[in-house]
Amino acid sequence: MDNRTAAFALSIIVLSVGGCASVNAPAPRTALISHIVFFDLQDPIDADDLIRDCDDLIANIPTVSTYTAGRHIDTGRPTIDANYDVGLYVGFNSLEDYAQYVEHPVHKSLVEKWTPRLMSFTVRDVLDDTP
Repeated sequence: MDNRTAAFALSIIVLSVGGCASVNAPAPRTALISHIVFFDLQDPIDADDLIRDCDDLIANIPTVSTYTAGRHIDTGRPTIDANYDVGLYVGFNSLEDYAQYVEHPVHKSLVEKWTPRLMSFTVRDVLDDTP
């Protein structure tokens, strides 16, 4: 094996080992404030429409830093609460961003549109102020 081939092989090994080391890095934090809502719809067939409205509207409010909406996934774990039709997660980088979201006209119109179609909803807000 010539020097160039050996150098190439060594660089591949170094890159492979470096790539493996990054797998053990901690997962990134999503947001300072996590706003989590679970919706129980009067008619569960409306779930796709609610998710679509959230995707089109909530995700585009400027103070939202992270976002997702979707249905329950059955993982076969009996301790997981499956008593909801749609779950919504919205992340914010500050209390001010969260307050602006609550008062944003798009958020208010979505709440107004969907409240009559809900049986119930549960809201959980989580503060993650760890470095």
